[in-house]
Amino acid sequence: MIISSGNLQTLFVGYQAAFESGFGQAPTTHEALVTRATSSTDEEEYGWLGDAEDLREWVGERVLTGLKQHAYSIRNRKFERTISVKADHIRDDRYGIYGMRFRALGDAAARHPCQLVYDALQKGFSELCYDGQNFFDTDHAGPNGIGTVSNTSSEAGGTPWFLLDLSRPIKPLILQTRESYSMQRMDAMHDEHAFMLDEYRYGVRGRCNVGYALWQIAYGSRATLDVDHYVEARTALLQMQGDTGAEMGVMPTHLVIPPSLESKARELIKAERQSNGATNVWMDSAEIIISPWLPR
Repeated sequence: MIISSGNLQTLFVGYQAAFESGFGQAPTTHEALVTRATSSTDEEEYGWLGDAEDLREWVGERVLTGLKQHAYSIRNRKFERTISVKADHIRDDRYGIYGMRFRALGDAAARHPCQLVYDALQKGFSELCYDGQNFFDTDHAGPNGIGTVSNTSSEAGGTPWFLLDLSRPIKPLILQTRESYSMQRMDAMHDEHAFMLDEYRYGVRGRCNVGYALWQIAYGSRATLDVDHYVEARTALLQMQGDTGAEMGVMPTHLVIPPSLESKARELIKAERQSNGATNVWMDSAEIIISPWLPR
C-alpha cells in the first residue's frame, strides 16, 4: 500500500472498527456492583453519602435535610495503551496483522473498569469511605453516632469474599468517568516520529476511577466461606440501620468470590442438600459473581 494521507485515514478507520468490535464483545461483570457517575472535573465530591432517604410522617411543617459535610471525594485517574505500526508493514501490505491487536486493545479497554472495580472491592479492608473508616470495618459509627457497627468479620488472613445488596439505585461502589475510553492517533506524514522512526502510533486513553458508596449494603469477609460465616454476613446486613437509626431494609442479593472459592460457594448456595444430607436452607439465597481479579 502506498503511504498517503488518504490511505492512513482508511487504515485508522479499520483499526478503530477493530477496537470497537473488541470493546463491544468483552464480557464484564462489574456493572451490577457500581453506581455510574459522570465527572466534569478532575475530582468529584460525594457529600451526600450517609444522608437518610427514609420517609417520615408529615406532622406540622416539613423537616428540611441538607447535604452532610462528609469530606469524601473521588479523584480521576488517567490510563492509556499505545500501539506502533511500522511504516514498512503498511508498504508491504502487512497492516492487516494489527487488526487482532486493536481488537485485543478494545477488549482490554472494556475490561479495565472491571479490574478497577474488583481491585477497589478487595482494597475495601484498608481504604477509607465517606465516614472516615475503612469501607469494610468493625467499628463504623452506629446510628446517631451511638455505638459501633461492623460490616466485616473479625477474622483476617483468609481468601476474601463479599456479600452485597445490589438491588438498590445506589450500589456499594461508584464508577466515576471523566473521559470514556477512546482511540487516538499520531499518523500525520509530517510527524517527527514518522520521519525519525518510520512508524505511526495509535492508542487508547481514558480518565476514570472507582470509589466507595454505602458500606451498609456490603459485607467483606476473610473468614472461611462456610454456613456459619455466611449466616453471620447475612445477619449483619439484614440488621443494618441508616445514620438516623431507621431500618434500611438491606437484603443481600449477590455473593462475590474469586475463582478459588467457586466450589465452596456453589456448595453453600446452589446445592439442594448439605454434605450431611440435610436440606440446604440457603439454596438460591444469593447469586454468585466470580471475578478473576479478586485475590486467591
